[in-house]
Amino acid sequence: MAEALTRHHWGEHIEAASAGMSALGYIPEETLRVLEEIGVSTEGLYSKGLGEITIDGFQLILDLASYSFEDVFPSSFKGRLIHWHVRDPYFDSLDAFRQTRDTIEWLVTEKLPRWIEET
Repeated sequence: MAEALTRHHWGEHIEAASAGMSALGYIPEETLRVLEEIGVSTEGLYSKGLGEITIDGFQLILDLASYSFEDVFPSSFKGRLIHWHVRDPYFDSLDAFRQTRDTIEWLVTEKLPRWIEET
């Protein structure tokens, strides 16, 4: 959701990527549905693990999980890491997916501009 929402709101201004410690291997149908409900494109989204992206090139990484990623980051990463836990709705209701979507959208539209400015 974070990648799609960032691309939706920031388009060509920010390069967005989303990855996890344990990639599912697919995007849950509920995720696709709640993004499409608000007109966010899901084209090109796929489940990625951290090993599939180059962390070094990012200036800002937002850790939405409940565990720390610092131990897996290469020492060459010089960007800023922000921890902001967002509840994972997997195995929960469609409304839980909507709540998570809304939380992430708030982060992307309200907090991200400030964090970028500070970076």
